[in-house]
Amino acid sequence: MLRKVAVLSQLENNGIVAVLRAESTDKALKIADALISGDVKSIELTFTVPDADTVIKKLVTDYADNSEVVIGAGTVLDAHSAHDAIAAGAKFVVSPTFDSATAALCNLYQVPYIPGCMSVNEMKSAMQAGSDIVKLFPSNVVGPAFVKDVIAPLPQLEIMPSGGISLDNLGDWYKAGCRVIGVGGSLLKPAATNDFAKITEVARAFINKYHQLREQYV
Repeated sequence: MLRKVAVLSQLENNGIVAVLRAESTDKALKIADALISGDVKSIELTFTVPDADTVIKKLVTDYADNSEVVIGAGTVLDAHSAHDAIAAGAKFVVSPTFDSATAALCNLYQVPYIPGCMSVNEMKSAMQAGSDIVKLFPSNVVGPAFVKDVIAPLPQLEIMPSGGISLDNLGDWYKAGCRVIGVGGSLLKPAATNDFAKITEVARAFINKYHQLREQYV
């Protein structure tokens, strides 16, 4: 199986993608460990984290024996940063906007590129540039109904909402057709007080809810 296809398959199988932001490398690593302990195994490590490429490299090394863990890079603004992320071992690259040079680089290395899009035209451009998943960001601005309207004419498109996702509205996004869902603030809120055990607890609650939805809407 091609590397890109395998990663896309694992992202969809995992369901929840944690958008990990932290003020230090040490805290980012602890948060990632807590998330994975709670079965949230797709991690979007943002490039706002200090020495993000170093954190990605360590996580990829630490979890090399766990094929379910998928470490990617987020908040990637340009091709140079994307190259650093891929060199560190990132399995997917996420941007807040679409960038054609980043798309080209990711395609060259067969790494999924998930750009942020807010219009159907942007999504079309991303698809033409090789993106199999686009990030609807910030998703809370448009809501789940937008996804239903978009995938009606574009059923081949996978939309990953990110921004404002919570346990309360997770089902709304799933019912709209989203199978890969980015979660940040509501998942990482306990990190503000360094309560890593609580992060694990919240992560497990998200995964349990996602699995319930998967069984309910086969």
